[in-house]
Amino acid sequence: MILLSPSSGLFQCTNKLFLSDDATGLQIKEFARKNAANALSVANMVMGITSILSSLNGHHHAACWLVLIGYLLDLADGAVARRLGACSALGAKLDDYADFTTFGIATSLLLRTSDLLDNVLCVCYVLSVFTRLCFFTSGIPFMYRGLPCIYSSAILASASLLSGGNLALLRVIAVAMILFMISQNFYPHDRVLESQAWKKAVYAGGVVMLFCSSFPPACVYYLLWSVSYILFPTSLWSSKV
Repeated sequence: MILLSPSSGLFQCTNKLFLSDDATGLQIKEFARKNAANALSVANMVMGITSILSSLNGHHHAACWLVLIGYLLDLADGAVARRLGACSALGAKLDDYADFTTFGIATSLLLRTSDLLDNVLCVCYVLSVFTRLCFFTSGIPFMYRGLPCIYSSAILASASLLSGGNLALLRVIAVAMILFMISQNFYPHDRVLESQAWKKAVYAGGVVMLFCSSFPPACVYYLLWSVSYILFPTSLWSSKV
């Protein structure tokens, strides 16, 4: 005959509760691992949507800064996904949607005025970003076909802040960026956070500049960073360097 103490049932319930808590904790950690990069893409999209609203409400300065924040988020999401082994088809789609929102629509609105030609330029810019994203795969490992739209957006946003929204300058830059994006030139996959230490330092400097610096030095920093990618893509920014 086996006697069960009154506390044995309580012990079993407590044990099940701890096991259940452990399982829930593991599920939460796994969910966070799988969706950390997706969260960065969604954050990038939120920056783009907020930038669009800022432009429509006449807050041009804020709209430019939000595009630059999206720039940092976009460089981080792919690195986080690969680091955590969480690359997925959903993540790739979210990244494209976020890029189109922030570096397509939001950036084009930095050029928007009541003038018909400026509105046509906005449409052309959005279409060039759309074309660029559609032809993202170049068929060559670690290479893009056409200038990644993230860099053209950073150049436009920085130039807009530095020039006080000088439309003549922005029009010239926008046309040049459109030509770069739809070109057949190849650009290296810029895995900034997965490459040499100095590239990680450049990224960290971008974060510091954006949140801890006055806007002229920060704009110059992002402008030089993006222009260097256009001028020295292979010698500086290739992931194989």
